[in-house]
Amino acid sequence: MRVLVVLAHPRPGSFNHAIAESACRALRGNGYEVLFHDLCAEGFDPVLKPADLEKGAISDPVIAQHCRALAECGGMIVVHPNWWGQPPAILKGWIDRVVRPGVAYEFLDGDSGEGIPRGLLAGKSALVFNTSDTPAERERDIFGEPLESIWKKCIFGFCGVTNFCRKTYGVIVTSTPQQRKVWLDDVIVTVDSFYPKT
Repeated sequence: MRVLVVLAHPRPGSFNHAIAESACRALRGNGYEVLFHDLCAEGFDPVLKPADLEKGAISDPVIAQHCRALAECGGMIVVHPNWWGQPPAILKGWIDRVVRPGVAYEFLDGDSGEGIPRGLLAGKSALVFNTSDTPAERERDIFGEPLESIWKKCIFGFCGVTNFCRKTYGVIVTSTPQQRKVWLDDVIVTVDSFYPKT
């Protein structure tokens, strides 16, 4: 089975990169084929184009490649920092351009777009790993965990993904190497639980 791993962090060597590397290593060790995209390193263009809005039309070959990877994967892992309670702009643009009708979801006959769509993603399992410099209690009590709602309800739930888990590691800015090792070990345990040995 193929698992799509999408990383969105601009700085090489970041802890987000370490999370993605650990997740990919665990997947390969468990017998999965990994489709890996480091959006920043690849220079992914996040700006939605007028042509992107045309139903069924994917004119950009890079977007077509990403759409194929999303449609064909049996599962997905997303790694990104929590910036302003949202994914980074490059990842939001990836969602806008790739998680599109006809690939990730469709509206049923007679529905002009205002109803509840049918999810098309073949992969019914998704993991999201976030990093944060906001303490977990403040994120929950003051901000209401916006990333949980975005990923679980607005994106994956909308596209038919039924098995979802999000983990947040922080506070990153004050973390020690020992704490980061514990977190990376948790990444591996979490990946193993979602994608066990084949």
